[in-house]
Amino acid sequence: MLTMYAIANCDTVKKARVFLDKKKIDYLFIDFKKTPPTPELIKRWGEFFGELPVNKKGITYKKLKDEYEALTPAKKIQFICANTSMIKRPVLEKDDLTIAIGFDEDFYKGLKF
Repeated sequence: MLTMYAIANCDTVKKARVFLDKKKIDYLFIDFKKTPPTPELIKRWGEFFGELPVNKKGITYKKLKDEYEALTPAKKIQFICANTSMIKRPVLEKDDLTIAIGFDEDFYKGLKF
């Protein structure tokens, strides 16, 4: 089963959802605002992404950057869980494996759903 972790009103997420819907790909949508990710999810996404999955171009990160950057790695994970708008999105997982973070149409076209 495909799962999308995201925020419903994010423009990038909307593009990803349109892509999946046009391809008639079923997925479970989990809204960060209603169900914040666990530290384990943040760690897993970070392993896939190569660093913690923070959207460093986003408004929330820019607003909280100094506070976030001063934290230890463990505290950063907790901070991300509490400030979910910082997460690069959407995050796609298939069978509990991360397969994409963010939306790039060409990358999505190459995924095996």
